[in-house]
Amino acid sequence: MATSLLRVPPPQTLLRPLVVPERLLLGPGPSNVPHRIQAAGGRQLLGHMHPEVLQVMDEIKAGIQYAFQTQNQLTLAISGSGHCAMEAALFNLLECGDTILVAINGIWGQRAADIARRLGMLGTARWHGRAEGTGFESRMPECEPWLAGLVQHKPSVLFITHGESSTGVLQPLEGLGELCHRHGCLLLVDAVASLGGAPIFMDQQEIDVLYSGSQKVLNSPPGSAPISFSERAREKVMRRKKKPPSFYLDIGCLGNYWGCDGEPRRYHHTAPINSFFSLREGLAMLAEIGLETSWERHRANCARLCQGLLSLGLELFVKEEKVRLPTITTVKVPEGYNWKDITAFLMDNHAIEISGGLGPTVGKVLRIGLMGCNSTSENVNRVLRALQDALGSCHRSQL
Repeated sequence: MATSLLRVPPPQTLLRPLVVPERLLLGPGPSNVPHRIQAAGGRQLLGHMHPEVLQVMDEIKAGIQYAFQTQNQLTLAISGSGHCAMEAALFNLLECGDTILVAINGIWGQRAADIARRLGMLGTARWHGRAEGTGFESRMPECEPWLAGLVQHKPSVLFITHGESSTGVLQPLEGLGELCHRHGCLLLVDAVASLGGAPIFMDQQEIDVLYSGSQKVLNSPPGSAPISFSERAREKVMRRKKKPPSFYLDIGCLGNYWGCDGEPRRYHHTAPINSFFSLREGLAMLAEIGLETSWERHRANCARLCQGLLSLGLELFVKEEKVRLPTITTVKVPEGYNWKDITAFLMDNHAIEISGGLGPTVGKVLRIGLMGCNSTSENVNRVLRALQDALGSCHRSQL
């Protein structure tokens, strides 16, 4: 027998069955996946250019238009997470000589500014003076800082996060799109954490690019990201002097593959077909429930959770009720406790995931997510009981 050339043996861990524990995911995402969506993602694979797959993509497009409340033709799902959609928006909208103005009210504004810097955009700016846990005002006369920023920096794009998952803030958008357009600026909005859980009206609010993710209220596995471009935004992309720096995220190529340009569809990349099946079902479930019903359910369960947290003697991070994100609630880490002890206790003793802070809120808050099928009164009661147990069981510093 010939001597084997193999020097690396089969890993023993892969010779054992896959084990995945059952947990209630009440962090900032991903959310639990309902059986219906699991079943959709487990369907047999089809080719990415098969007519049945193209039909599913058309249905996804219609579902996104409903969820976004838009009639934009350039509407599709990026083959990637919400981060990928953020890059797609910035890579396509920005080119050499452009200025982007970034409103930073948490980590996602910081990320957008980082991407803009990597692209070499000049004039990236931010507002100072907004305390963590508050939102930027968008109505006059409070919107004067917006006006000053638009006049001073003359940006071609303004970025803002609608649902800031790191702080638990729901950013008001009223009047902002109209203000941007008066100053020749496009409005780019991140709605990864808010879509389906809080009202957003892309066309009525004059949003030019809106994107989200599959793994939060839509209860689908992470890996696909709804995005839509207004006609203003599409025209800016079409006027580019050079092609976008990413072929994979070129919205012109993607728009053709998704049937957005009226031309015969051409192969662009091998799409994650089973992720699209899951996303289709997540959008279908949202359509069946209805946006207004979904918004109200998230609002009501967030209010129940906040009241319960206050009853436990905890302090909410976002003081003003109208700017609390209904999908992700932030509560201050109680004095004397280590947040890691609390999250570990819930995981080990109650099989519940909640999360600590992120970016500017690391070490300051606990984040509790109630999104899509996880937004129920039963889950509110369950996480409150678990927190009460944790507060009574975790070691508390005497300092």
